[in-house]
Amino acid sequence: MPPMKKPEPTSEDLTEEMEAFRKYLKSRGFRVTREREAIAECILRNHDHFDVDELFMSLRSKTPISKASIYRAIPLLIRCGLLAEVYLEDGHMHYERVYGRELHSHLRCVNCRRIFEFSAPELALVEKRICRQEGFKSDGYKFEIWGLCSNCQDKKKKD
Repeated sequence: MPPMKKPEPTSEDLTEEMEAFRKYLKSRGFRVTREREAIAECILRNHDHFDVDELFMSLRSKTPISKASIYRAIPLLIRCGLLAEVYLEDGHMHYERVYGRELHSHLRCVNCRRIFEFSAPELALVEKRICRQEGFKSDGYKFEIWGLCSNCQDKKKKD
């Protein structure tokens, strides 16, 4: 199964996502600030997995912003449905933009740390079956396989 190609967000997507974020903030009594908008826009333009440090470095070159502002904005973006926590590595949570994207899972190479995305519709069927059996209401699932990618396997064979 080849890794999924991530769709490039269009300016139309970005406009829709930013408007969804603004509506979410207003509906919950939060202010729409320049900092929150800058953080959201930077995240929504990102096509890869990232952590707060990477986001901070990207934002810092464009606008003065604190890590505290980023840490406060991330839960809002998650609850709004624009962002998801993906995995914890070296004490840092990694995130990805999810709005309008197909549900997918991850293969994570423990050697080179690359992440490969894949779609497996049968996982949704397993989720439904298990929840039905257990009388459980799901809010979603994460599925991750970790191991060695083909490049790292080849390197180990040569060593």
